Amino acid sequence: MAIIEWDESAWQLYNDYLENAKIAFGRKTALRWESELLQIYERLKHYPISYPPEDLLKGEKPLHRFCHMMHRRFKLIYFYDEADDIVHIMDIWDTRMDPKALIRRIK
Repeated sequence: MAIIEWDESAWQLYNDYLENAKIAFGRKTALRWESELLQIYERLKHYPISYPPEDLLKGEKPLHRFCHMMHRRFKLIYFYDEADDIVHIMDIWDTRMDPKALIRRIK
């Protein structure tokens, strides 16, 4: 079973988005988002390469993958280190942003 580790800036972004959701949409929405993340965690622990590669990061090493979350408004960007069995969550990307911003943030 894979271990999940967050990049510090990605964890901060997630918490900022969650806090903003509580303010803008209410506590129930934020709780739903947390529940959704727990479901993603479970899938990543057992099947870390089950999500598709991120097309915007094609050619980058290691291979970055993504999963949609929070009503497809965000992408959780990660890569899997098979040798150490660790999923590294690198970013939470707001899909309304310029795609080039994601590429710059990951590099």
